[in-house]
Parts: sequence; structure tokens; C-alpha cells
Amino acid sequence: MGRDNSESADYSGMNYSEDQHSNSGSSGKDYGLAIQRGHADPFYTMEMVARTAEREAEKHDTVPLCIGQPSTPAPRVVRDVAIEAIQNDKLGYTEALGIQPLRERIARWHSETYGTDTKADNVIVTTGSSGAFVAIFAACLPFGGTVALSSPGYAAYRNVLQALGNSFIDIPTTAETRFHMTRKHLEDLAQAGNKPDMVLITSPNNPTGSIIDPDELRAISQWCDETDTVLVSDEIYHGISYGRPTVTARSLSDRAVVIGSTSKYFSMTGWRLGWLIIPDDPTLRETIENILGNISLCAPALSQIAATRVFDDDALAELRVHVERYKENHDILNKELPAVGLPRFAPSDGAFYFWVDVSNYTDDSVAFAHELLDATGVSVSPGTDFDGSADKALGKKYVRVSYAGTPEEMREACRRLKPFLEARRR
Repeated sequence: MGRDNSESADYSGMNYSEDQHSNSGSSGKDYGLAIQRGHADPFYTMEMVARTAEREAEKHDTVPLCIGQPSTPAPRVVRDVAIEAIQNDKLGYTEALGIQPLRERIARWHSETYGTDTKADNVIVTTGSSGAFVAIFAACLPFGGTVALSSPGYAAYRNVLQALGNSFIDIPTTAETRFHMTRKHLEDLAQAGNKPDMVLITSPNNPTGSIIDPDELRAISQWCDETDTVLVSDEIYHGISYGRPTVTARSLSDRAVVIGSTSKYFSMTGWRLGWLIIPDDPTLRETIENILGNISLCAPALSQIAATRVFDDDALAELRVHVERYKENHDILNKELPAVGLPRFAPSDGAFYFWVDVSNYTDDSVAFAHELLDATGVSVSPGTDFDGSADKALGKKYVRVSYAGTPEEMREACRRLKPFLEARRR
């Protein structure tokens, strides 16, 4: 799959990224040192995080619903092991693939949780799931290769791909398919001569919180096997779901690549620890090992040591309590958002997000998010972050609301939202 396909303007409503090779500087003299392989949009969510922190330092009145991370610490046993390691361990470099005890523990947890035959040799520990994406993109994609992504979807996928000289095929989705791509989407692409080199599925999805239908994931897995397309399944939100089943792609295809992380369900966001589960492919494992050895040397040693205990029964008991709180927050917003004037949002089955339609109040979700923060202290993420289309038409009408905080914060956010929205209704 070459660059020519990725530069098509549009195909059946599916946006293709375009290369941009111009240099740019933020201020001052431009020495022309930065050569961009592809344009990467700013991540407005991080701008909102910074502005929320500034307001909190000044007024101490914020309700942060913009950042997608748990508001709870790592389980107690993990923190205890980390303290002991700081006091007694050298904490030097580890193997590029990760320490063997952690790889074995991840493999055992995955096998026990999903009924898969996952071994330590299938597990590669990375610096967060972000490191896993860089590694698998670099290992499996040709230069200029394309990845099929559902839209709305996580912005960093697109930005990392473009920074690596790759492209994405942005597939618009709707509530009819639970905001996930389908096998039919992929068949249509292939029939038009635009078969992607890789398909990336995220379930539960960020920003919608929607879980893909298990039968649809099976159909996509089979299509990828039939067409020799790499299937990557981002499963970092597994464990956080509310009655709808989450299925690992590894149980459907022994060729699928699975990405996991300690950041979300395991409440270890800042510890920067993720993993890849790859097929029984020594060449792929060696390729990724070489990539990681050059890019990051290894994932943080302290985090690796501590994470060996995050799968213990007492740690998992703590984490289940966290999910119960997310469910309470979910139920509060599911009831209160329509009451304050926001009745349209994606079905949130998992993770801790609502994808909320604000088109009754704005055509510019970035401006809306800034005005909401300034007026009320409530911060949300602009939908433009998650819309891969050129005009951001969908993203301008949506915001992402994260409910990873406390029930009290959810109620207070809705209390402040109501008068703000009443004053803005068009």
C-alpha cells in the first residue's frame, strides 16, 4: 500500500490523511531543522488539562472532566512493593522486552481472564501503551503504509502514524454500529483498491465508551486473516465495563496483536507501563525488541517490579471497587445529562467517557470547552481531538466527558452545567 492511496481526497465519506512537508516554528527564527513527515494536530485535551490546573491554582473551584485517567492511586500492594524496591533495589536497566516475572504474570492473567493460551514469549513490556503503538507501527507497517481507524477515535493514533511517515484511513461511524467500524467498511475499502495494511480496533472506545459487538469483532478478525491484514486490538480499557462483554481479539485469531496497559483499569497511569501480546512469531518479537532497545532501552524498572503484584487478589479487589464507582458516576450522568439539556450521547458501555452532542449550543467545541471552564470551572475535552476528518465537522459538535472522578464531582458538574447551557441555547 503506497502513498498514492493515502492521498486520495475522499472515498465514500472516509477521510484520508495528507502528507505535509512544510517546516514551521512557533516563534522566533525558523532554522529549518524540523522536517515533518506528516502534520500532527495539537492535542487540545492537554491544553484543557493545563488551563484547568491554572484555574485550580488560582480559584480552587474546578471540576475536571477532561482528562481520561483514574482519580485513584495504584493498589496498596503495588505501592508497598515500589517503596521496598526504591529502598533496596538497584533499579537499573532491564531487558528490552521487560523483566521475565512481569511478562509471565501478564501472560497468566490474560490466559486466566480470557481463556487464551498466552505465554511469556508472547508478551512484550513497553513504556505505556503509547510505546506499544510506536513499536507495532514501526515493526509491521511499510513506510507510507495505511491503518484503518474508526472515527471518532483516539487522536494520538493518527498523530503517531503521521509522525512515523504512515497514513490513516478515517472511517466515520455512527450509533448504528456502536461507533465502531465493521467488516463491511473494510470490504468496501478493499473492493475500491484501498485495502489498509493494518486495522486498529479500540474497545471500549475512547471517546465514546462503546464496546464493539463480539460478533462484529469476530467478523473483522476473520477478514484480517483472510486478507493478510495486521489486526491490532487496543484493549487498555478492558476491566471497566457495565454489563456488556469485552472480548479479546486473541481469542478470535492467533494472528491478532493485543495492546494492554496498567494505566486505566489498574490505576497506574503515571507509572508508564503497557504491553504488547503478539503471535508466536520470533521474527516479529526480535524486530520489536530491537526497536524498543533503541527507542527506550526498557520500560521503567520500578514500575515493572511493582506491577508484578497488580494482578494479586487483594489488588484486583481494590480495582473492582473503582469500577463500581465508575458505574455510579456513569448512572448519574446518564440520568442528569438529559435533565440539564444534553440528551444526545453515545451508548457508554465501558471505560469512563460520554461522547456528548453539544450542537444545540455551539458549532465550535474548542471554544465551547474554554467558555465552559471560564464560566463554571467545569472542564471537558473538545470533540475535535477525536475527529480525524479534514474539516472536523463532527468533532466541532461533540465534547468528551470523563467520569473517572467522584460521584460528588459528577453531581456538581451537572449543577453548574444547567444554567450555563440555559443561557446558551440557540
